[in-house]
Amino acid sequence: MQNIFDNAISKRILKKIVLSKPINKAVTKSVAKLITMKDELYLQIETFHTDGKATQKNIKASDAPEALVLMVGHEYKQMNVITTAGECQIKVSGKGKVTVLDRIKDKGEAVRVTGHDRKKQHIIPVNEPVDFLYELGVKDKDGRVFDKKRSKFRQINRFLELLSEAASFDKSKELYVLDLCCGKSYLSFAVYYYFTELLGIKVRMDCVDLKTDVIEYCSSVAGKLGYDGLHFIAGDINDFEPARTPDLTVSLHACDIATDIVLAKAVSSGSTVILSTPCCHHEMMHQIKPSGSVCDFMLTHSILKQKFCDAATDSLRCLMLEAMGYDVMALELIDPEETPKNVLIRANKNPKLTDSQKAQKLAQYNEICSILGIKPYLRELGM
Repeated sequence: MQNIFDNAISKRILKKIVLSKPINKAVTKSVAKLITMKDELYLQIETFHTDGKATQKNIKASDAPEALVLMVGHEYKQMNVITTAGECQIKVSGKGKVTVLDRIKDKGEAVRVTGHDRKKQHIIPVNEPVDFLYELGVKDKDGRVFDKKRSKFRQINRFLELLSEAASFDKSKELYVLDLCCGKSYLSFAVYYYFTELLGIKVRMDCVDLKTDVIEYCSSVAGKLGYDGLHFIAGDINDFEPARTPDLTVSLHACDIATDIVLAKAVSSGSTVILSTPCCHHEMMHQIKPSGSVCDFMLTHSILKQKFCDAATDSLRCLMLEAMGYDVMALELIDPEETPKNVLIRANKNPKLTDSQKAQKLAQYNEICSILGIKPYLRELGM
């Protein structure tokens, strides 16, 4: 099977691959095609989701055949490989049997592969003055991003990009937004600016953090900018009571179990959309005692144990959010070379999920916790 993908890609005879019958019910299908970026050949996979959104992933041509083989039966039960030399259909039965119907001839004409290089379009332009970015020391008065703040600028834009894909908000109504554990509040100002200045939506936004000095500073900046709907509150988010049901809750790098507190507060208050980037995973590292020895090979080396615990913690958070009635995606925030704290959890409330579906997710969550020998703080928070 891998030879089929390898020949189609390496000989550039591939027109497209249609990946259908997805295992993930939040996905409708994916379509893959060849592209070039910086004179290198890539396979671009565009995935279409049930919420109407689409996401793209680019895989180096040399790695693509193996990646496609791994998707067969694990992510999709059918693939149609369409080339200039014919077609191939790969199907996986309910019992896991793989059938390959190969009708690709030996020779075919190379397709014209288009380039994908283009100037990055930022939601907040690179070289234009933006008031809050100047006040927070990200840009100068002329709109130039300071060299030391380029990664922060990219992070802000990427967050807004993922926010723009999260949901469509009613422009005729005031939007209520929470930023919990807001810190210096780069994202608070960015989100407020995005909705009010770029989309023209009236916003009330409450930002909460324990650090009184930071809250006082951010309040003074908001007042200076005339951001009348942006409020900063010093206090514990456990004790904070939202003014009403939030349309959106965001949080950037709340440390360790603070992320759990953020998620619990967002869920208990009925937030329609949640965007949270976890940070500093420690809880599971101190608890994990798997039943049996099946996980020993991952826990022998400290650095690998930490990576496993990081991924397992966030995976369980996603599973719990699904059990609470949300459609959930784990996404890459920015280039992982810039920061290891790079996962964004995006959750959209889905009223169509049945009690049975939610109960199934909760049972799966409890089973995994039992296997790993852990008691996540989320459960202590009533989730």
